[in-house]
Amino acid sequence: MTGAAFEEIVEDFEFLDEWEDRYRYVIDYGKAMEPLDDALKVPATKVDGCASQVWLHPKIEDGRFSFDGDSDAMIVRGLIAVLRALYNDLPVKDVPQVNAPEQLGRLGLNDHLSAQRSNGLRAMIERIRLVASDAA
Repeated sequence: MTGAAFEEIVEDFEFLDEWEDRYRYVIDYGKAMEPLDDALKVPATKVDGCASQVWLHPKIEDGRFSFDGDSDAMIVRGLIAVLRALYNDLPVKDVPQVNAPEQLGRLGLNDHLSAQRSNGLRAMIERIRLVASDAA
C-alpha cells in the first residue's frame, strides 16, 4: 500500500544505476519540497533521534493523513520528501500498516545510509506511525 508518488520514485530509481545518481535524486526531490514555515519549527514538531535538525508537522483532514517537514541537512530533507510520497494522502487508519523499511528497501536506501541517518529515518517513521495511530 503506497501512493502513486512513491511508485513514481521507485520507477525513476530503476533507471538510475549508480547510487550517486540516486543520492542526487533524493536531494533534488527534497529541494523541490516547500520549506516548512518557521513558525512550525517548534519543540513539538522536532524529531529526536536524528543527527540533523528535523521537524515533521502532521495533518489529518477528512480521514486522510499528510505531513509537511523540513531539515537542515539536504539528504534528510530529501528523505522527508520520500516519506511524504510514501505516506501523504493515505487514509489515516492505513498509515500504521505501511511497512516503511520494506518500501524504502525497494529504493535500496537501507544499504547506502549511514547508521546515524538510518536511525534518524527510523525515528521519523516512528513519529509518523505514532501520530497516525493516535488519530485513528
